[in-house]
Amino acid sequence: MAASELFTKFARVWIPDAEDVWKSAELLKDYKPGDTVLHLKLEDDKETQYRIDQQTKELPPLRNPDILVGENDLTALSYLHEPAVLHNLKVRFMDSKLIYTYCGIVLVAINPYEQLPIYGEDIINAYSGQNMGDMDPHIFAVAEEAYKQMARDERNQSIIVSGESGAGKTVSAKYAMRYFATVSGSASETNVEEKVLASNPIMESIGNAKTTRNDNSSRFGKYIEIGFDKRYRIIGANMRTYLLEKSRVVFQAEDERNYHILYQLCASKHLPEFKALRLSQAQNFHYTNLGGSPVIEGIDDAKEMMNTRHACSLLGINESSQMGIFHILAAILHLGNVPVKSNERDADNCFIPPNTEHLIIFCDLLGVDYEQMAHWLCHRKIVTGSETYIKPMPKLQAINARDALAKHIYASLFNWIVHHVNRALHASVKQHSFIGVLDIYGFETFEVNSFEQFCINYANEKLQQQFNMHVFKLEQEEYMKEQIPWTLIDFYDNQPCINLIEAKLGILDLLDEECKMPRGSDDTWAQKLYNTHLNKTALFHKPRLSNKAFIIQHFADKVEYQCDGFLEKNKDTVYEEQITVLKASKLNLLAELFRDAKPATSPTEGRPPVARATVKSAKPRALQPSKEHKKSVGHQFRNSLHLLMETLNATTPHYVRCIKPNDDKFAFTFDPKRAVQQLRACGVLETIRISAAGFPSRWTYQEFFNRYRVLMKQKDVLSDKKLTCRNVLENLIKDKDKYQFGKTKIFFRAGQVAYLEKLRADKLRVACIRIQKTIRSWLQRKKYLRMRRAAITVQRYVRGYQARCYAQFLRRTRAAILIQKYQRMYAARQKFLRIRSAAIVVQSFIRGFRGRRQYKAILREQKAIILQKHVRGWMAKCKYKRTHLAIIYLQCCYRRMMAKRELKKLKIEARSVEHYKTLNIGMENKIVQLQCKVNNQTKEMKSLLEKLGNLENTYTHETDKLRTEVDRLRASEESAKVSSNKVTSLMEEIVILRKELKETQAQKKRLEEGADKYKAETDLMVSQLKEQNSLLKNEKEELNRRIQEQAKEITESMEKRMEEETKQLEVDLNDERSRYQSLLNEFCRLEERYDNLKEEISLVNVTRPGHRRTDSTHSSNESEYTYNSLLSSEPGESEDGTRKMEELPDQKGTLDMSLFLKLQKRVTELEQEKQALQEELDRKEDQVLRNKAKDAEDQRVRARGAELEYESLKRQELESENKKLKNELNEMHRALSEKAPPEVTAPGSPTYKVLLDQLTASSEELEVRKEEVLILRSQLVSQKEAMAHKETMTEPMIFLDDIRKMKDQGEITQAYVGLKEANRLLESQLQGQRKNYENELEILRGEVQNLKEEINRQQQLLAQNLQLPPEARIEASLQHEITRLTNENLDLMEQLEKQDKTVRKLKKQLKVFAKKIGELEVGQTENVSPAQLADEPIRPVNIPRKEKDFQGMLEYKKDDELKLIKNLILELKPRGVAVNLIPGLPAYILFMCVRHADYINDDQRVRSLLTSTINGIKKILKKRSDDFEIVSFWLSNTCRFLHCLKQYSGEEAFMKHNTPRQNDHCLRNFDLAEYRQVISDLAIQIYQQLTKVMENVLQPMIVSGMLEHETIQGVSGLKPTGLRKRTSSIADEGTYTLDSIVRQLNNFHSIMCQHGMDPELIKQIVKQMFYIIGSVTLNNLLLRKDMCSWSKGMQIRYNVSQLEEWLRDKNLQTSGAKETLEPLIQAAQLLQVKKKTDEDAEAICSMCNALTTAQIVKVLNLYTPVNEFEERVTASFIRTIQVRLQNRKDSPQLLMDAKHIFPVTFPFNPSSLALESIQIPGSMNLGFLLRV
Repeated sequence: MAASELFTKFARVWIPDAEDVWKSAELLKDYKPGDTVLHLKLEDDKETQYRIDQQTKELPPLRNPDILVGENDLTALSYLHEPAVLHNLKVRFMDSKLIYTYCGIVLVAINPYEQLPIYGEDIINAYSGQNMGDMDPHIFAVAEEAYKQMARDERNQSIIVSGESGAGKTVSAKYAMRYFATVSGSASETNVEEKVLASNPIMESIGNAKTTRNDNSSRFGKYIEIGFDKRYRIIGANMRTYLLEKSRVVFQAEDERNYHILYQLCASKHLPEFKALRLSQAQNFHYTNLGGSPVIEGIDDAKEMMNTRHACSLLGINESSQMGIFHILAAILHLGNVPVKSNERDADNCFIPPNTEHLIIFCDLLGVDYEQMAHWLCHRKIVTGSETYIKPMPKLQAINARDALAKHIYASLFNWIVHHVNRALHASVKQHSFIGVLDIYGFETFEVNSFEQFCINYANEKLQQQFNMHVFKLEQEEYMKEQIPWTLIDFYDNQPCINLIEAKLGILDLLDEECKMPRGSDDTWAQKLYNTHLNKTALFHKPRLSNKAFIIQHFADKVEYQCDGFLEKNKDTVYEEQITVLKASKLNLLAELFRDAKPATSPTEGRPPVARATVKSAKPRALQPSKEHKKSVGHQFRNSLHLLMETLNATTPHYVRCIKPNDDKFAFTFDPKRAVQQLRACGVLETIRISAAGFPSRWTYQEFFNRYRVLMKQKDVLSDKKLTCRNVLENLIKDKDKYQFGKTKIFFRAGQVAYLEKLRADKLRVACIRIQKTIRSWLQRKKYLRMRRAAITVQRYVRGYQARCYAQFLRRTRAAILIQKYQRMYAARQKFLRIRSAAIVVQSFIRGFRGRRQYKAILREQKAIILQKHVRGWMAKCKYKRTHLAIIYLQCCYRRMMAKRELKKLKIEARSVEHYKTLNIGMENKIVQLQCKVNNQTKEMKSLLEKLGNLENTYTHETDKLRTEVDRLRASEESAKVSSNKVTSLMEEIVILRKELKETQAQKKRLEEGADKYKAETDLMVSQLKEQNSLLKNEKEELNRRIQEQAKEITESMEKRMEEETKQLEVDLNDERSRYQSLLNEFCRLEERYDNLKEEISLVNVTRPGHRRTDSTHSSNESEYTYNSLLSSEPGESEDGTRKMEELPDQKGTLDMSLFLKLQKRVTELEQEKQALQEELDRKEDQVLRNKAKDAEDQRVRARGAELEYESLKRQELESENKKLKNELNEMHRALSEKAPPEVTAPGSPTYKVLLDQLTASSEELEVRKEEVLILRSQLVSQKEAMAHKETMTEPMIFLDDIRKMKDQGEITQAYVGLKEANRLLESQLQGQRKNYENELEILRGEVQNLKEEINRQQQLLAQNLQLPPEARIEASLQHEITRLTNENLDLMEQLEKQDKTVRKLKKQLKVFAKKIGELEVGQTENVSPAQLADEPIRPVNIPRKEKDFQGMLEYKKDDELKLIKNLILELKPRGVAVNLIPGLPAYILFMCVRHADYINDDQRVRSLLTSTINGIKKILKKRSDDFEIVSFWLSNTCRFLHCLKQYSGEEAFMKHNTPRQNDHCLRNFDLAEYRQVISDLAIQIYQQLTKVMENVLQPMIVSGMLEHETIQGVSGLKPTGLRKRTSSIADEGTYTLDSIVRQLNNFHSIMCQHGMDPELIKQIVKQMFYIIGSVTLNNLLLRKDMCSWSKGMQIRYNVSQLEEWLRDKNLQTSGAKETLEPLIQAAQLLQVKKKTDEDAEAICSMCNALTTAQIVKVLNLYTPVNEFEERVTASFIRTIQVRLQNRKDSPQLLMDAKHIFPVTFPFNPSSLALESIQIPGSMNLGFLLRV
């Protein structure tokens, strides 16, 4: 493509700049070939010119389209060059606050100098299992890729972290290791992960220090190999270190610090154990005060010391070893303060003053001789061929020797700690694979560069070479896989630079050679370098103004090295005499350090590490031959570097390049100069260059078609997408070298995607202009029509106004005439009315006077008559009263005499009856006669009662008539009295009124005179009072209003407070429940871990020789120890459990003892917490339970008393019956023996058999009668107390006439009393039957209501089914039909059971009739002779077995318990049970077995059955833990079993909805409340397991179905992607869609409904499912920049609406599931709303109340336009949002907790199914269960 096509007007380019490195500019006119200058306009609107180099003709680099800016992968940029990379990193870092960016296979990490909330465990879970390109760039994504490739490819991996000091290398490596520790295993199961992470604090304290660039700079390199087993769980680790900077021990630059451990030691000097170290402030020690900055802001060294000591303890370094380390470190500090003074006489001599305090402390701490140490610090030994000389050292040399000794001691201690860390991290089992994390220094260049920088840059040259080869290899593999032609890509090869350093006669070789020379110096070595390489090697140069320096052209930059100190640092000399003194130390640790130490050479130098070549150990090797142990530091470093490269080449590398954005450590501040310098040094630009040399842009055919569909015409679109893409590309891009077609992708050269984007944008711009033209025309037309309609409306209203004015004038004229007419009429009428009223007044006064005079005459006559009548009536009444009293007195005397006579007679009769009873005890033969008499008397009694009833009715009727007549007479009498009284009072009132009339007439005149006088005053007062009244009313209304407002406010505040308190209590309850359930989950996990450990122990024991325990000796109840408190009442069981726990450590083989003790302690703590929570929950219910217990106890006492009464009566009756039967039997034998011949009465004869049958029948009949009598007597006894007061109030009435008719007075009295009791009993039974009838009527009404509801539900289901599609309609109809058939089967079973009961009753009646017939036959045979009996055939008598009702219990043998658990739990298939049988059948069967064990009062059987059930359920769930159907089935049955235990527990709270039959089935002997809690805990565990199964099933579908799949086709368009490609959003065959999620939800719901799960529990499960969907979707949205766009928001809202529709279809709107999707809905709305003005910010803040501030800001930062017509969110708008939300109190956590499980509750749901109606199918193989 020609440059003239790209460099057109308005095209944007990058031009170099001195301050910003690169600046953006815009072309003001098109470029034409041959132009020497480009006319540009900068971003600040300044115009400038850019001169084109005429030799190279190189144009400035073009700028990428805005749509590509901010991409996750730099290789996705169309133009790949330095300014594009720099700008993309700056935009992501500054605007979007994103610190990670991909650059091909490299992760670029920019240090934010601020703590970011992106490293939590929720982020780790979000990245776990994801593809590297699916999520936003992150260190966790690189770690996950390494972990995944290790498991997939069975190949070891390496993560290479490099960068400058302060760029964040150590932190990145730390987070990578933390990721591995989290995803590979739980830290609570094994402490290997903790140890790996604990090695970081130790290594940081002894190997990190503060520098001018970083407060926690690693002063050594390390390579940590994290080992994994075959299940890819961490089993151990190993660390290799490189180039420890020993010189920092004795020297620090300004504003720097020594190693952290020394300052931590000084800060902890106040601790008792550190008193012996005699430390002081860090400022008082020479080695810690050289930098002048002993304190780091925000760091507490004392606290860090505690963390370091804790880490040491965790890694197995005991207290004594730790104190030894601290002694050595303190000794180093004191050694630095030892003064060395020169001799005044001889400058070559020096000495240490005697009794130097610090040297004494040094010797005391290390346990060495003071004199020898003081001597050898100032002297040295020289050995010649035959003699040995001791030569004093000058002061400077002695100080250097002292510092060299300090460095050597510290380096040796460093090596020893690394060795012990490796030993603690060593794997106890065989390592299967490993992931190495290399944390090594990046390329460095300073003003003064020495030996340390030389070694560092040498290592980076080697790493860069390996990096270049790997990048080239990946590019080559990609091209070969896609089968496209490719040519060799030219890339920078730094092998010449490496040869310059390490080849023969290279720099290191010449340095080692010079170190061996007796008088070798830095100057001579520099001359050798000049002579060897200057002007011979292109990469080696000499500075112009120096003869002690050299320059090397590295891959990143030129570096000038100063030769001073190279030889000394390479040799790293320590005098042997000083080492010998240290070897004789009394401190064991120090002696161990130098026992095998090399006397003259240290294995490490300066800044880099221990030259340790072995992977297994960093312990110093034993003394080797002289040659080996004279190796220099450079030689050792070269060997270790070669070993490292071999390791890296044998692994798959992953690269992390850390960038330091500025040197001032400012948060989110970007310095382009420093960034470019590091990008060049770390190889990122080289990666860009290699990618740009080939085909950096790569698209799949489907993605290309979707993106550039707008550039195609309809005729160009073919069914074959590949052919369509080929045709379009050939038309758009003429140069075929600019692209290549692969098997699955299209490859583009750099810049081609930008050209295609330009064409696409132009096409869309033309379409937009056309749309704008049409819309604007339409808007103007609408505006014109609105103006025309407005003008017409105005005219209409003006004309109407004028007409209305004229009409109003006419109406006013007519109104004035009418007013005049009516006014004149009113005046004339008023005059007439005044005259008329005066005439009427005169007439009234005259007529009144005449009437009053006539009335007075009539009144006098009437009063005289009334006085005569009352006097005569009074005299007659007095005479009648005297006569009436005399008659009553005579009647009373006579009746008293007659009553006394009758009482005396009754007493005599009573005494005679008692005498008669005593004389006739035992005379049972009169029972039949008395029964006949009783029957006769009953009949007579009935006739008498009928007569009595008729008489009573007649009497009551006559009485009512008389009463009404009396009442009428009395009323007339009262009215007469009232009228007479009224007349008298009226006469008196007339007299009084006459007097008052005269007085009134006199006063009237006075009043009329005073009325006029006071009228004016009264009017004035009234007006004043009215005004005051109005004011008071206003005040009153105001006060009432205020009072109402205050009352309303108080009421509202109280309601709000109550609501808040209620919500808070609900939140607290849910938190407590959630905490309890999480503890229960932790307990279960530890329990599973315990079982796994037991299995491992058993496996270990199997492999051991000798006697071992077999499986038969193990307990079959796997988790019986869990329920020791419930299941065992004997101390021996708990002792056995303890003994097993004690024996466990001896059997576990290689298992870690500390781990086992920690687990055992943790289990104990969890049990205690669980017990405490249980007590806290039970405490709230104690009061209610106590009251219930008291009531139940009272009922038991009363019931027990009634039972005892009944039993005593029954016992007496049985004794009497027994005696009677014996007597009758003896009499019959006697009669037979006397009257009948022997052959007839002999045993076995027919007569004997008949008699025996009759005797048996009579005995049975007697038994029946006896039971009836006992029942009647027990009822009489129970009603005795209730009837006592009635008997005392109503004495028995004995009719004298009937008594006289009876012959036997005693019998009559006894029969009458018995009849009376029987009548009362019948009356009570009648009342009971009436109550039963009312209850049955109420039940029938309830059934009618249920039928109505069922009809309504059927109609709703029919309406819903009609709205469903055909497939769903068929499925719903089948499901409904299955449910209906199941209900019909249950109804038929109930009817069958009722029919069985009816048959049993009829059989009983037939049996009674058969007995009566037998009695009649016996009576007939008594009249027949024996000969006739012998001749007639004997009819066989059938004696049926007495049947018993089924009580809803199942009996089983103790030996069949395991068989029951096996067939009912372990081998049961839920699918068959769910489809063919009633829901919850296993739970009902188990409860019926428990009922039988309770019925027979066998506590051992109850305990064993419940324990086996719980363990069986746990076992099947552990075996099939990932089967949703199994887990759902047993969750449903466990809940049903729990409900059965509650429903039949006998507690009133659970018996409200029971039928009387169900109440009879309640447990009698055992209270299983504690077992209910255990089963409830089991149900919680199953629920949590069910949640995990659902999460595992839904997890792969959610992101693809909710985010990636385009449910609304064509809304979103893809953007160009880089090397780290995200998962394609095109729906391929294996891609999940939203329909997949809905189908899975339907599957879950149908399974739960088939299993009969409680509806409330289904709602909780659905709520949990929707929370998982919402949280996972939102978390992925927050971690994927490519998903944050307007079109994706529309897709999400549509998908959420589909889920809400599913909830409505399943009638689950009240489950709370929709509320869990609210954060996701608000995030989708946030993507779609306008984001520009302050009003938009206010709307966003009010709308997004379910999102946290961090989530809102993250979404706004990630918002990415898919097209050029969308706009990015400005930084100022995001700051406005942050300011508005700063007062919001929400969680700082970015992601939602996708692992959160809502606390589950199991509301009580009683069953209406009768236990006796349950049938066990034969397919369940439970034939050994017997129905009881």
